[in-house]
Amino acid sequence: MQPVRIAIGGQAQLIYLTATLAQELGYYQDEGLPVTLLDFPGGQKSLEALLGGSADVVCGFYDHTIVMATENRELRAFVAMLRYPGLVAVSPNISRIEDLRGRIVGVSSAGSSTHFLLNYLLVAHGMKPEDVSTASIGMSATAVAAVTHGKVAAAIMTDPALEIVRRQSPGLKILADTRTAEGTRAVFGVDTYPSVVLYSTERWINGHRGQASKLAHAIMRTLDWMRSHTPEEIRARMPAQFRTENAAADLEGLQSLKTMLSEDGRITPESAAIVKKVLSVSLEKVRSADIDLAKTYTNEFVLR
Repeated sequence: MQPVRIAIGGQAQLIYLTATLAQELGYYQDEGLPVTLLDFPGGQKSLEALLGGSADVVCGFYDHTIVMATENRELRAFVAMLRYPGLVAVSPNISRIEDLRGRIVGVSSAGSSTHFLLNYLLVAHGMKPEDVSTASIGMSATAVAAVTHGKVAAAIMTDPALEIVRRQSPGLKILADTRTAEGTRAVFGVDTYPSVVLYSTERWINGHRGQASKLAHAIMRTLDWMRSHTPEEIRARMPAQFRTENAAADLEGLQSLKTMLSEDGRITPESAAIVKKVLSVSLEKVRSADIDLAKTYTNEFVLR
């Protein structure tokens, strides 16, 4: 059987850990499913790999399925891993979104979900995306360096890089935090917001329904395992290259991650609509398109 190639937009980021842990725990193997994990520097690069045929599935943000629907590219999410985005806007010395005007803000890569969040935050605070300049800084060591060395005035980050920066820069200011129910509600006005999912093309899912079902089952087992184990136990099962030298930072990030885990793997019509609304604020092609959101996700594989 040919391996299922899963593209991940920054595998060392804790928000994507579920896909990696499913392999480390042997859950793909239990399903009789050979899986190859492919690491990319951001969500946009993972998407390009899927569209270009060098990946079969993406572990990435649900919002890409909506954006691609505006181009008549049918992508569908089939298992949700997180109920909050887990992205955080930070700055060493700026305490208001409005004061980012004219500054350079770091995102993982152009067109990524970190970029979408930045655009939304700017518009929500009475600005336009073009009021700031963006720099692609990745999501790990390069992001830490960009913030701590003053290469950017602010950045959209995730753990564990975020926690490392917080420990190196105790005065770091949090401008928006979507790792918790409270923070997600403050930014988006909702209690849950679909973020990290497995998604693929409609063609691949229809042609590999058995594999899609097995992937979804392996992910749901992994979510259950993570909920029932301590951050220390989770860190011990992480590949060595994804553990940072700062164990305390890793554990802090993993504790945050546990609160973000999806409870049922589902996307609801209401939560999908919120994602479209957020994207519509900052992306003209989403704002002007007639999108059938029911075609951007399916819960059939997690309900089995």
